[in-house]
Parts: sequence; structure tokens; C-alpha cells
Amino acid sequence: MAQDNRSAAAAFANSGPAAAAGDREFAFSDADFRGLAQVAYEQAGIALADSKRNLVYSRLSRRLRALGLTTFREYRDFLSENLAERESFINAISTNLTKFFRESHHFDHLRSEVVGRFAKTHVGKPGRMRVWSAGCSSGEEPYTIAVVIKKEIRDLERHDIRILATDIDTEVLGRGSRGEYPANSVDDIPRPYQDYFQPVDGAKTETVAVDRQARSLVAFKRLNLMETWPFKGTFDAIFCRNVMIYFDGPTKAKLIERFTEKLNPDGFLYIGHSESLNGSHAGLSLVGRTIYRREA
Repeated sequence: MAQDNRSAAAAFANSGPAAAAGDREFAFSDADFRGLAQVAYEQAGIALADSKRNLVYSRLSRRLRALGLTTFREYRDFLSENLAERESFINAISTNLTKFFRESHHFDHLRSEVVGRFAKTHVGKPGRMRVWSAGCSSGEEPYTIAVVIKKEIRDLERHDIRILATDIDTEVLGRGSRGEYPANSVDDIPRPYQDYFQPVDGAKTETVAVDRQARSLVAFKRLNLMETWPFKGTFDAIFCRNVMIYFDGPTKAKLIERFTEKLNPDGFLYIGHSESLNGSHAGLSLVGRTIYRREA
């Protein structure tokens, strides 16, 4: 994330093991949950409802064992004093579910309205295109974008085309940067794109690798969407899917405003199937199912 595409950039899904209070290895008080929920909100904008209490316990109990701690109070103290652990904390409570070509109508639209238009406009002359996969998880989304671009633009080498793939979770970024996936992960990819995934010789399990030229279009970077964005350029398209559903209203509204500022005129914002932009947002207009255009 058929699995839901979700971003470690700010998501906490309803999946994963839950520990009943009576079976807990560690005491987990209301103060522990509230304190950890506050850190999640401050660090990544993740709004943890009380219904996520058991899931938080289950995910973070692993960190207590790894660190040799015996109470959540100790863990909270350690978290407040150790900046590196904050990254492990966010990684632990993030869910990363994704697949290639999920919500395929977005890629149909990208192919016709962004990539196809670019190809027609730049026949015989170089052009520049930028796409951002915000909350890229383990890379299936940005690589889907990459193979769509490669199929539609035959003379890639003459153009300046880049895909920025960001996530807050360093573990999934590492997997994405390798560009290798279980062979069955490409079973449902539309046939015209399957040739861009080739078997990896010598792998312990059946594995495929993304086409080398398509991989070269993607740059993976760690980015917390709540912090300052370290790039100045704008994008022809931004994908941020099934991320904002886990933010509260003010955080979501601010993020939409920032995304809008980073879109080129007539650029597109793609959001998840379970998300909506409540109310009007200056500069954006709805043009398709969970597809918004930056007004010129």
C-alpha cells in the first residue's frame, strides 16, 4: 500500500497485531499513551486516536525489548533524550502497505494528461518534468510513475525528467532504493508494463528488478512532511495518497496549501481513494476521482 497504498510519512493504519490489556508484558498507562501520541503528532503529524492504543503498545513493545527497557515510562524518557530513537519510533508506528499500479485511474490520467501532453509538446526538443511521490513507502508508487513515463516517452535521454520519492521511514526507503521486489508483486501489473520488471539471477527467492533506466528517474529521500521542505522547485504532478486521512483537520489543510504552492500551473495533485479535500482550497479544482488541478 489488493493492499492499500500508505505512506510512512504519516500513517497509522488499522492493521497489525493488538495486545489485550490483560496479556501485556509491560504496563501501559493512559499517561504513556498520551505522551507517545503527543510525540507522534509533534514529530510527524500523526493523530493517534484512543482506538489505536493496543496497536501502539504492540508496535512499541518491540522497541522496549530491543533496548532492554522494562517500562513504557523508561521508554518515554529515553525517547525524549535520544534524537535517533525518534526515527525508530516513527518507523515502528508506521504502516507501509503498497502495490504497483494501485488506483490505476490515477496512472491513466498521468499518462494522458501529464506524460502524454509532455511528449506531444516536446517532440524534437528537450523538456523538463518533475513528479513527487510524497509518502512513497517501499517504492512501488514512484516506480509505477517511472515505467509509465518510460513507455510514453521513447527519447528519455534528451529530456530532464526526475521523480522525487520521499518518506519519513528510512527502512522502507532503503528497500525502495534497491528496486527489487518479490516476483508475485508484478502479477497484476498491466501487461504492457510487465517487461519493465526483469528476474534477478541468483536471488534466494523469486525476485524482479525494476528496469534500470526507469530506476534512474527516481531519487529516494527521507522527508518529514511536517518539517521544512528542502527543495525550491515545483512539480508537474504530486502524489500523496492515503496519507492525509491520518492527519487532523488543521494539519491536512496546511499540507494541501503547501502542496498547491509546489504545483506548476495546471499541475495535478493525486490523493487516496479514501480521502477528500473538505471544502474549497484556493488554487485547486477537482477534475477527476481524487484528482485535483492547480489553476493557472
